[in-house]
Amino acid sequence: MDHKILASEILEAIGGKENLASAAHCATRLRLVIADNSKVKKSDLENFDGVKGVFEASGQLQIILGTGVVNKVYAEFIQLAGIEAASKEDVKKAAAAKSPWYKRAIKTLGDVFVPIIPAIVATGLLCGLLGGLSRAFPSLADSHLYTLLDMFSNAALTFLPILIAVSAAKIFGANIYLGAVIGMIMIHPNLVNAWSVGDGSGLPTLWSWFGLWNINATGYQGHVIPVVIAILLLSVIEKWLHKHVPEMFDLFVTPLVSVLVTGFFTMTVIGPVFAQVESWVLTGAQWLIALPFGIGSFVMGAVYAPTVVAGVHHMYNAIELSMLADSGKNIWMPIATAANVAQGAAALAVAVKTQNKKLKSMALPASLSAFMGITEPAIFGVNVRFGKPLVAGMAGGACGAAVASIMNVYATANGVTGIFGFLITTDSFLGYLLTFAVAAVVAFVLSWILYAPTKEKVPDKEYKDNCVYSPMNGRAIALEEVPDKTFASGTLGQGAAIDPMDGKVVAPADGKVTTLFDSHHAVGLTLDNGMELFIHIGMNTVELEGEGFDAYVKEGDRVSRGDTLITFDIQTLKNKGYSVISPVIITNTEDFKEIRRTADGGINYYEELLETKK
Repeated sequence: MDHKILASEILEAIGGKENLASAAHCATRLRLVIADNSKVKKSDLENFDGVKGVFEASGQLQIILGTGVVNKVYAEFIQLAGIEAASKEDVKKAAAAKSPWYKRAIKTLGDVFVPIIPAIVATGLLCGLLGGLSRAFPSLADSHLYTLLDMFSNAALTFLPILIAVSAAKIFGANIYLGAVIGMIMIHPNLVNAWSVGDGSGLPTLWSWFGLWNINATGYQGHVIPVVIAILLLSVIEKWLHKHVPEMFDLFVTPLVSVLVTGFFTMTVIGPVFAQVESWVLTGAQWLIALPFGIGSFVMGAVYAPTVVAGVHHMYNAIELSMLADSGKNIWMPIATAANVAQGAAALAVAVKTQNKKLKSMALPASLSAFMGITEPAIFGVNVRFGKPLVAGMAGGACGAAVASIMNVYATANGVTGIFGFLITTDSFLGYLLTFAVAAVVAFVLSWILYAPTKEKVPDKEYKDNCVYSPMNGRAIALEEVPDKTFASGTLGQGAAIDPMDGKVVAPADGKVTTLFDSHHAVGLTLDNGMELFIHIGMNTVELEGEGFDAYVKEGDRVSRGDTLITFDIQTLKNKGYSVISPVIITNTEDFKEIRRTADGGINYYEELLETKK
């Protein structure tokens, strides 16, 4: 693979450097922020040799190239585009700036909770393991070891407001230690623990607003939204003070005033108001899931994947954390698992059914990734692209989620789904297994039925029966320039040659495969218009005995215009010292009075290469 050529093709397909706002790469993907997405030729990108998938997520155009390749293509890409290398964070910020306000708000909420997930997973796993072991060995619950480990297992949820406060302070740009202080104030031991409040009667009053509204002296154990709002206020106050307080007083005044003002309004306004709002949201979510016959979960299982596509699924972290903090049971996680597994199964059906090697090589690992809880490659790289697999996945997710609701499946942590979810659903193992199986089977079967492999789209250009169209991308040259006397002299027939840019040969017109060498370096076609065409890839490449070549047809096959005939690795041919110049000749030349080359220089698939007269 020529990394520079691929970088050039990608740059052209996204609309040129003028349409590029920012670029970075991760371990496998080129991540681009595009100014005008309507100028991106996504189908062209997907067909480039070396590109394993293309999808849009979080405001970025992400092009999957694979490890070891993406960094090399990226190096060529930024040189061609004339831009500075950017970090993933820079690209995320550029992409976020283009998003609507509500998406930015949800993303910010997600950014607050994502760093906390490892702490919740660790303690949740420990909680699940302790529960399973104590059922298997009841005497364990009376041991000192159990008491010690049980303390470990609930530590994160007990002090959750402090974890959230630190994370939120980092996201909002406040001092993380001041943020921690606000979190500590909200669960101070002098306050009545929120988990032991009951109906709230008889509680001491912490503050009274003009005798009209009395604030109870209760803590905010198990709450998440009031903490986030409180830290947002802290960040605003702290930044304002840093700007207006003289530097010599800043160290003393800013922290003091920030904590005093934020703490006061948190305990007297923000806490009471947003704790009630959060309670309503949580009640609503639990009511939805508890609807008879799993109806609510069925609906959520269906719409979960579209919320991933819309990029608003981060809000579920807050709901899951609230459920865990409230009851220790996360009944939202099984819905996410059903939706994720179903999307993976739908992509797996595509991988099994398609004959397109490139799609198969992308869909298979994408589906496996979804089974482990990472769904973006399956959703964006396969299911959204073909539409019907996405619908099949939604149906599977709905059915699996309904099963989870009916069987009262719950997790003891959040942040992991799919196969790894078994580790945090030890109390509901059978139910979780059925949720997993129903979601996967329904989605796979429906996707298998609905998905129909489509032929590669051929550009809608005027087709002339007396012309030969290019079967390759590259540079058209005269047959006389071919570095082989037999071809150059026209002994085998008149025609032209192409110096290819990528490693793919397609059928230039409808016809039949009449010749295919075992080494797959050449193919002969008899077109429906009577022309007998011979395409020879490179010079002396028969000596490679098939190394670097893959055939997608066999002798006798009917082919349609645009069908892929052969793919080959240009770099392998060049590295071994072979010319890649490829003659395209009409072997029944004697049937024509004139054969004229009509292209010179750059040429794309299906562009006119030769014109004939009888």
